[in-house]
Amino acid sequence: MDIANPMLKIRKQRRTRLIGAAVAVTVAVLAVVVSRLAPALPQVERASLWIDTVQSGDMLREVNATGTLVPRESRWLAAATSAQIERILVWPGTQVEPDTVLMQLSNPEVEDSLRNAQAQVAAAEADVAAKQAELTSQLLDTRSALSKASSDYASAKVKADADTKAVQAKVIPRVQYEQGQIALTQLQALEQIEKQRVDAFAATMKAQMDAVRAKLQQQRSNLQLRQRQAEALNVKAGIHGVLQEVAVQEGAQVASGANLARVARPEVLIARLQVPEVQAKDVAIGMQVGVDTHNGLIDGKVERIDPAVRNGSVQVDVALSGSMPAGVRPDLSVDGRIRIARLDKVLSVGRPALARPESDIGLFRFDPSSGTATRVPVRVGAASVDRIQIMHGLKPGDQVILSDSSQWDKYNAIRVR
Repeated sequence: MDIANPMLKIRKQRRTRLIGAAVAVTVAVLAVVVSRLAPALPQVERASLWIDTVQSGDMLREVNATGTLVPRESRWLAAATSAQIERILVWPGTQVEPDTVLMQLSNPEVEDSLRNAQAQVAAAEADVAAKQAELTSQLLDTRSALSKASSDYASAKVKADADTKAVQAKVIPRVQYEQGQIALTQLQALEQIEKQRVDAFAATMKAQMDAVRAKLQQQRSNLQLRQRQAEALNVKAGIHGVLQEVAVQEGAQVASGANLARVARPEVLIARLQVPEVQAKDVAIGMQVGVDTHNGLIDGKVERIDPAVRNGSVQVDVALSGSMPAGVRPDLSVDGRIRIARLDKVLSVGRPALARPESDIGLFRFDPSSGTATRVPVRVGAASVDRIQIMHGLKPGDQVILSDSSQWDKYNAIRVR
């Protein structure tokens, strides 16, 4: 018969407690260790990253802008009056001369107005001729009256001179002599009045002729207007060049002032760039520009800056120099790089995604030996199209990731494979 050993049971319970305590301590220690471990570094393929090296040297500050080539000299031809498009004679792409008729318009009212204006000019010319004849006749009448008064005065003066001698010789009575003197004075006054009448009529005649001539000139001006309107029904190019665009169709009715066609001189082109308004403040007249036509580069200079902002951009005109690449033509899309300034002996790197000038950013500095990239704070300065100045935080030769790193914001390091 077996006898129970109470000490064996006590030892077994004690061993069980020790094992449980050891397991609990081990679990606690593992929990603490695991909680203190940093999260695993994210793995990134190097082929998917844009990595650049910090360089020391000169850096060009440039502004990039898109635009088109446009003719320096172009002209929109507009309808002088409302009219109907009868016939289009020339189509876009055709070389034209100033007197080349591009299209023919029709407007019966213009033709009627021209005939009426011609009739009014003829009537006004007849009025001038009639008035000239009438006033000339009246002038002759006043001159005739002056001539008669002068003749009467001369006869009376001869008689008065004779009466003076006769009265001194007491041949005629004194009364007869005095009557002769009175008649002489009256005739002299009459002659002066007739002279004044002739002078006054001459001035009146000039005023009346000026009035009818002014009416004639007014009618002639109206006739010239109607003639220009009639001639404008034959739309001419006006300049030597190429017809760029026809904005109407045959049979269409157009209003006065409506654009009909555009003629340009394609041999002289300029680049018209649209510069973002936030960058336009740095652009000035005379700055050098490189214009990319996608078939070659053309040098140019800024010659005009639009004072207004339209749709978030400022229009900048660039005068081009040098020979044009093949295929250059108006309305061709181009890219322009405006050279703002040259920074000498500075640190620079390719412009990171979303980087703004004069700001603090975080960049991942890549260590090729360990294959890891560590985030470092960097102060950047002036920015160009594809490069940005490094003020501090990096040194020459450092390799940094310029790709968008927002997906790794919660990591201070990443592993590059």
